[in-house]
Amino acid sequence: MQPFAYTRARDVPDAVTRFRAGTMYLGGGTNLVDLMRLGVAEPEQLVDVSRLPLGRIDETGDGLLIGAAVRNSDLAAHPLVRERYPMLARALLVGASGQVRNMATVGGNLLQRTRCSYFQDVSQACNKRHPGSGCPAIAGDHSNLAILGHSAGSDESCVATHPSDMAVALATLDAQVHVTGPEGDRVIPMPGLHRLPGAEPDRDTVLQPGELITAVGLPAPPPGRSSYRKVRERASFAFALVSVAAVLDVTGEGTVRGCRLALGGVAHAPWRAERAERALVGGLADAEAFGRAADAELSEARPLPGNRYKVPLARNVIVATLQELRP
Repeated sequence: MQPFAYTRARDVPDAVTRFRAGTMYLGGGTNLVDLMRLGVAEPEQLVDVSRLPLGRIDETGDGLLIGAAVRNSDLAAHPLVRERYPMLARALLVGASGQVRNMATVGGNLLQRTRCSYFQDVSQACNKRHPGSGCPAIAGDHSNLAILGHSAGSDESCVATHPSDMAVALATLDAQVHVTGPEGDRVIPMPGLHRLPGAEPDRDTVLQPGELITAVGLPAPPPGRSSYRKVRERASFAFALVSVAAVLDVTGEGTVRGCRLALGGVAHAPWRAERAERALVGGLADAEAFGRAADAELSEARPLPGNRYKVPLARNVIVATLQELRP
């Protein structure tokens, strides 16, 4: 780990003022410190924002405003989250071990970086670390990497996946991410915070230099029943092969009145399944319709030889999750 300067911010404006080239914000550190140990992240300065007054969860009408410093364990256990947004609580609980949840913050969870083995190995080329150096995952081990929205085949190829479970749930709930920076405050909708690799695979989000996440806003819970389902290689502390966050609202006659659906483990960002949502609304809530909707969404998939299994896996998980939510 290379030497770095450390400073603790007194408040949010102070944190932004301290930002300069080579600076990174430090929250819980559950991802950033690991990347520093590996030599992937080499900040010249860390600005500690973990003790800023951003640790509250407040009601805002029928919604919630969640401070960026709220620990994942506290968010998952909060009575209003469990009552109104059980899908979010579930996503947090299956996202990491209890020890990690006790340290990880909401803001840091959104900004965690891919677990692609080539990204984490500085002896390997990686377009995400050094654009233009290549993507060895395409010809190498890509079994747990992206099938949607990736940039395989370009000079800036990247097939990495975003690892956050919480972000998938937030994308389904139309969350809003509050940020502040040198140019002032703004609100970024989800999906919208995370970006696909395109020609800039090194950029995971739309945040500008110096911008700091201060809170996440949740609107009123959408009508219907919700669920989060995660398929992984082992039962404890593993990242998703495929995950599904879903909200399904069905009339008494069995017609889909509303649907929200997002996928994890399949793209560089939480993947809002808008094609599937459109295919479902107004139709019958049955297994056949769920399968057609999944097929419509996955028609855009471009799997590599080693992760073709993710296409039928994603289809099956979508259908199973929606069937679980059907009255």
